[in-house]
Amino acid sequence: MAQTKVIAGSLSTVGQKINDYQQLVKFRLTLTVVFSALLAFAITSQSNVHWLAALTLGLGGFLITGAANALNQVLEKDFDKLMARTADRPLAAGRMTISEAVLAAGLMSLAGIMLLALFNPWAAFFGTLAMVLYAFVYTPMKRFSPLAIPVGAVPGALPMLIGCVAYEGQISQLALALFAIQFLWQFPHFWSIGWLGFDEYQKAGYRLLPMRDGLRDPKTGLYAALYALILIPVAALPFFWGYTGAVSAIFVGILGVVYAGLGWRLYRKKDRKAALTLMFFSFFYLPLTLIAFFVDKI
Repeated sequence: MAQTKVIAGSLSTVGQKINDYQQLVKFRLTLTVVFSALLAFAITSQSNVHWLAALTLGLGGFLITGAANALNQVLEKDFDKLMARTADRPLAAGRMTISEAVLAAGLMSLAGIMLLALFNPWAAFFGTLAMVLYAFVYTPMKRFSPLAIPVGAVPGALPMLIGCVAYEGQISQLALALFAIQFLWQFPHFWSIGWLGFDEYQKAGYRLLPMRDGLRDPKTGLYAALYALILIPVAALPFFWGYTGAVSAIFVGILGVVYAGLGWRLYRKKDRKAALTLMFFSFFYLPLTLIAFFVDKI
């Protein structure tokens, strides 16, 4: 019986450690980043995907993104304690030391950069740039200015660029178009999240939402709608440049119109339901867009 309890306790400890590392790298978020890079890789290759190369790209991207997220939590440990949604993260809760997290981030970043370097120097450079910008520029900037959103949107969009340059070895028109799509998509996405979590972000000292007199800027939804409208012609560039077909261009254009309409709805209603609807639609916009490009091409 005693031995059984020891084994059960050991398994529980191992399970907790695995869960802590999943939280440290923000496992689900990191998978979505890898997904966008892999789809960009597949779109660029025109379905001529080498699966070992895709696996290498996915693993390298996962490690780089995981390292950036780990460093983010190291720098924000004391602020994470102030918000209910982040208080149980391993560093904030005291289940992991800073030295352990930094060591994990260092090992992941080195391995991730080495894997991306197997493709070409561009892929390794942009992977490193994304990690540095996210961890050491965007993360501290969140406490000082809403301009952190456009700054953070750069590393947020680099996975698309990495996916393209990993296959092509150069910065092509398609790479720039996909980068621009993911860059612009982030503004309505993060503003809807910022609207929903405004009080908690304020408590922790983050300034992720346009503000007026210490409150949410009432035009936030309008700003979101404008960025979504700009996204419509930008998302049509792969078609005009001959990379994708008319069917996907029309489909993605409709998605953009809906995205802009939901931003306008937030501007008109200024309530939680409108922000929640915009946020949930934003989760679907990007994968649906990329899948449409890929399917239309093949």
